[in-house]
Amino acid sequence: MSLRQEIADYLVTAIKEIEEPRVSFVTLEPFNVLEIAITQFPAVLVTMREEIRESVTMGVPGVGRRMGTLRFEIRAYVRGNELDSKRNLLLEALEEQLEKDRYLGLYNQGVLDSQITTIEIVDRMPPLAEMLIELEVRYNYLRAST
Repeated sequence: MSLRQEIADYLVTAIKEIEEPRVSFVTLEPFNVLEIAITQFPAVLVTMREEIRESVTMGVPGVGRRMGTLRFEIRAYVRGNELDSKRNLLLEALEEQLEKDRYLGLYNQGVLDSQITTIEIVDRMPPLAEMLIELEVRYNYLRAST
């Protein structure tokens, strides 16, 4: 399995483990938030936005250490009354969960750090509220000659 997929799977599993508020629906697959059941809120979508790479060492062409930064987008939705409170509670739970292990359980696979870089509140009409969290994951890997 690719490191990208392992990171995405880790994020989904970690978010599913949040107990308060319990996240009912977490997926890597896009969905229409207006079509999911009320019982599936809070709902979270995890997607990879981009990957930036750079060489760390030089040498024989095609061989050496590389550094990568993966940017993930975590879209979280709440529904109902008291949207501001629900959004803040979920945001705090997501932050705490993602800070528990900044190596994402993948230190041996080269993950060096992960951190939330941006939190954006997305305008929505009640009874929905949405937030967008950007998470950067830095990793290091050995590029081998082919």
